[in-house]
Amino acid sequence: MENNLLSAIELNGISLLVSAVLLGGLYYLAKKRVGFGTRVLIALGLGLVAGIIFNNFKLETEGVGTIGSIYINLIRMIVIPLVFVLVINSIISITNIEFLRKLSLKTIGWFLATTGVAAVIGLVVASLINPGAGFELTKPENFEAREVPSFFEVILDQVPSNPIQDAAEGRVVPILIFALFIAVAIVKVGAKKPDAVQAVKAFVQSATEIMHQVVKFVLRFTPYGVYALIAVMAARYGWETLEPLAMLILVSYIALILHFVFVFGGLVSFVAKVNPLRFFRKAYPTVAVAFTTRSSFATLPINLEVITKRLRVSPKIASFVAPLGATMNFNGCGGVWPAVVSVFVSQVYGISLSATDYVLIVLVSVISSIGVAGVPGPASISTTVVLTAIGLPLEGIALVVAVESLIDMGRTAVNATGTTVTALLVADSEGEFDRESFNRGEEDEMELNPA
Repeated sequence: MENNLLSAIELNGISLLVSAVLLGGLYYLAKKRVGFGTRVLIALGLGLVAGIIFNNFKLETEGVGTIGSIYINLIRMIVIPLVFVLVINSIISITNIEFLRKLSLKTIGWFLATTGVAAVIGLVVASLINPGAGFELTKPENFEAREVPSFFEVILDQVPSNPIQDAAEGRVVPILIFALFIAVAIVKVGAKKPDAVQAVKAFVQSATEIMHQVVKFVLRFTPYGVYALIAVMAARYGWETLEPLAMLILVSYIALILHFVFVFGGLVSFVAKVNPLRFFRKAYPTVAVAFTTRSSFATLPINLEVITKRLRVSPKIASFVAPLGATMNFNGCGGVWPAVVSVFVSQVYGISLSATDYVLIVLVSVISSIGVAGVPGPASISTTVVLTAIGLPLEGIALVVAVESLIDMGRTAVNATGTTVTALLVADSEGEFDRESFNRGEEDEMELNPA
C-alpha cells in the first residue's frame, strides 16, 4: 500500500501540485462570493490551460482524473433518489389528469421536433463542408461495433421489474416509470380518501426538501470537478490525434452551434417571447456543466436549479420536464451527430446519398431518439441505427471513435440546453412562467458557495 502511494505521488506529483494551487484559487474565489457561473467559467479555462501543459510535458493525470471521477460519482449518487422524489412530488401537485396529459404531449413533442431540426442542420452543414473528402481510411484494429438491441428489447428493458435492482444499477427510466405509477396511485387514492395519503404526501414533500439540500452540497464541488474533467480531456488529445479528423470536429461544432443559436434562440425569442441573450446568460451554468461532464444525468441537478431559480419556471413544470429530458432529449446525440456521421461515412466510402436517404436519416434520427431512451451511449446506438437504416457500412463508426469524446462535450451541452428551452416553452404555454420576474432579472440564490 505504501509503495502504491509513493508510486502515485511520484507519477502524479507535478500535475497534482499544479492542480492543488489552481483548486485553491477556485476555493478563494468561492470564499469571496464570486458567482457560481463565473467560477465554473474560470475553472473551465484553468482546466484547459493546465491540460495543454500536462500534454506538452507528458505528465501523468490519473490523480487529477480521480478528482473529476469523484465529482461524477457524487452526482450519480443523487440522481436516482432525486428523480424518484421529484417526479412523485411534481405529479401529486397536479390533481388534474388532463393537465398531466397535455404536459406530457407538449414536452415530448418539443423534444422530438427539435431533434428532427437538429438532424436537418447536421445534414446541411456536413453536405456543404464535406468532412470526409480526402480522408484516409484507417480504423482501430480492436474496434467492435455496438450491438443494436431490437425495438422490443429496448421497450422491455425500460419496464421496471425490480425497482431496487434498477436503482442499484443506475437505470433511470425504469425508476421514472415506477415513480409515475406511485404518483398516479397517490392521486387516485387521494381523490377518494384524502387522509389515507396525507402521510405519504408529507413524506415525499419532506424528502424533496432534503434532496434539494443534498443537491446543494454536491453542486458546490462543481467548479473543482469541472477543472479536473476538462484538464484530463485537454491532456488526452494532442494534435496528432485531432489532425486527421479536424474537419469532422469543425463540422460537428458548427452544426451544434447553429442549432444552439438559431433553433434555441429562435424558440426562446419567437415562441416564449423572451430576450434570448438574457435566457442564455441565465442558462449558462447548465451549458458549462453539461459541456464538461458530458452527462445529461450529471447536469440534471444544476439544470433544475437553473430552470426554477434563474429562469423562473415553476417547480411543478421543472420537476416533470427536466428528468424526462435527461432520458430522452437528444438534440445533439440523436439529431446532429448521426446526421453528420452519415454524411461523413458516405463520403469516406464513396457512397452517394439520395434525397430519399436524407429524409430517411431525419426520420430515423427522430425515431431512434425515442428508442434509445435510457440506453447507455445513446449517440453510438442512434448512429448505428441510422447507418443501418440507409445501408452505410457500420465500420464507419470506428473512424470517429478517436474524437467522439471531444465532440460529446458539445453534444451534451446542446442536449441539456434543449431540455431547458423545452421547460421554458411548456411553462409559458401553461401559465407557469413568471415572465415579469424573469424580465426584471430576479434570481433566487443558488446557495452554491461554501458555508
